[in-house]
Amino acid sequence: MTRSREGMTPKGLAAAAACGLALAYPAYLFLMYQSHSWILAANGRPAVTDFLVFWLAGVSTLKGAAAAAYDPHLFHVAEVAAAGHKFAGQLPWRYAPIFLFVVAPLALLPYFTAFLVWVGATFAAFSLTISRISRSRLALVLACATPAVFINAICGQNGPVTAALIGGALLCLEERPVLSGIFLALLTYKPQFGILFPLVLIAGGYWRALIAAMIATAAGTIASWAAFGGGTLVAFLHFLPITSNALLVHGANGFGKLQTVYGLMRWLGFGNLAGWVAQGMLIAVIAATLVWLWQRKLPFALKAAAFAAATLLATPHLYAYDFAVMIVSFAFLYRQRAFDTLEMAGVAVANLFVGAFLFFPTPIGLVALAITVALIARRVLQEERVSRAVVHFAQLSAPQFG
Repeated sequence: MTRSREGMTPKGLAAAAACGLALAYPAYLFLMYQSHSWILAANGRPAVTDFLVFWLAGVSTLKGAAAAAYDPHLFHVAEVAAAGHKFAGQLPWRYAPIFLFVVAPLALLPYFTAFLVWVGATFAAFSLTISRISRSRLALVLACATPAVFINAICGQNGPVTAALIGGALLCLEERPVLSGIFLALLTYKPQFGILFPLVLIAGGYWRALIAAMIATAAGTIASWAAFGGGTLVAFLHFLPITSNALLVHGANGFGKLQTVYGLMRWLGFGNLAGWVAQGMLIAVIAATLVWLWQRKLPFALKAAAFAAATLLATPHLYAYDFAVMIVSFAFLYRQRAFDTLEMAGVAVANLFVGAFLFFPTPIGLVALAITVALIARRVLQEERVSRAVVHFAQLSAPQFG
């Protein structure tokens, strides 16, 4: 490995930069808190951020009115009351009832404490998953340094939870398929991230994981029905297309925030149909590519890296905080083998584009995904060349008769 002029290797430089970012994030968050732009506003009430949705859904659940959280109008009234002032835009509760098991305990805590507990617990789950996948202590530092973690900490979102579940499901798929299926069942709290899993499980012949996922999903649905009432599932199914229509078709949160091909098309001024055609074509290509990859004799870590990236590309509903899943892809690439200099540069640039969203709220995250796909494709081509070389050598070494 080459060394810099100061004598430090590229790996050492990356580690130093990651440590610097990891230390800078909490310092900046503290400054945000001091200026009343994080967790609590100047009036001492909760700031209008995504975590307010989780906490209020938990409050509604504890009051025995969990189904009311799915009504956008009623929920907005509760948000305005909690914030102490009116605000524009939508912050709807749009998660499957199983997620109420997570947010209800948070509502037992004061808002400030609940926010910190949530950020700390989700980051711990995320960092543990990344370190287990990559089998590297350095990866823990890199996980702390990714801008996606910082974005999630700012708004209190659930990107690290999604990443931990996807990473855990892939990590356990070969040796602990039942546990993998349970992780997949828990991922149904955001069903848009699970649409490709059945395809891959069938293509790879992972029937135990698929059956376990189906059973665990049914059990989770029954448990949430029993705990929160059947009205929650009915309300979820009723308001899901309404919320989707508001966010996608009408762009209630702005198309620049959607980090998808669909979002890019709408941001560029194209209509809903054109956006769905472009997204649909991409999904078809992704599905075909995944089937091809998972039927090839490639390292499992490489297949898992490709799947994590494909998950982000396939969904039309993707925000910057969801890019924590991209780190799962990088972790599996590292698990296959350590990054070379080009790959370290690619990972750094991809994360740079994710962080750039904070300053340029556009579908800029697609560039990060394109870089991720390019790094994976490079590895696949390298593996294919090695495989062909081995076959060619075997043919040349085989005894000739005749």
